[in-house]
Amino acid sequence: MVAVGSRLGIFGAGFSWYEQASSTNDLAASQAQDGAPEGVVVAAGSQTSGRGRLGRSWASPSGAGVYASAILRPSPHIVSLVTIAAGVAVAEGIEAATGLGPTLKWPNDVQVGARKLAGILAEAGGAGLGSPYVVLGFGINVTSVPYPPDVAARATSIERELGRPCDRGRVLAECLAALADLYRALQQGRASAVTSAWRTRAAGYLGREVEWDADGTTRRGVAEDIDSRGALLVRTDREIVPVISGEVRWL
Repeated sequence: MVAVGSRLGIFGAGFSWYEQASSTNDLAASQAQDGAPEGVVVAAGSQTSGRGRLGRSWASPSGAGVYASAILRPSPHIVSLVTIAAGVAVAEGIEAATGLGPTLKWPNDVQVGARKLAGILAEAGGAGLGSPYVVLGFGINVTSVPYPPDVAARATSIERELGRPCDRGRVLAECLAALADLYRALQQGRASAVTSAWRTRAAGYLGREVEWDADGTTRRGVAEDIDSRGALLVRTDREIVPVISGEVRWL
């Protein structure tokens, strides 16, 4: 962290490290509920109950990746763009630390080619307590280790792509530095810079056919863009539909 300390912004203090945690998101949420300030980061060497979107588990073997969660307390008008900013930040941080140039697939997948390198999970809470927060978690595959068969078929790691070891601490620090910068941009009303950076990383996926489930039916169209809220804009035969949440299957 020392090498990028001056760029960590709000993430420059309040860092906790665990050799093993159930879930860094759960630990960060507990601290947020107890009043921890924005910028607190929880990281772990492994997770026993790591998870991704839609309740899926996230394989988190010891020493294999970067598993971290940050507490944010964003204004309501930028909440919907936090995940978009996080995707860009993780991709930029990996590139700064390793030279790899990851791409992005809506809403939260960081890719190298057709394989997933990292994922992001944003979970909101505290609204009923008068102190709303967002816990922003990310998991990055760093080393090549045996993953469950269903994960191994679609995942990659930094070291697999590089063909050499990398420094996990530097990867984490660069991701946090990039997130500090992009989150500041959202706070300062420069959301267009964030969405533009996302589009650049996602260019290989925009224009592809997708399908998703809505109102009990499966719909299909072409992914064209994201809007100012971060929703995926899909062109169907009759209209442009904003897809705000749920699972999108890329065809």
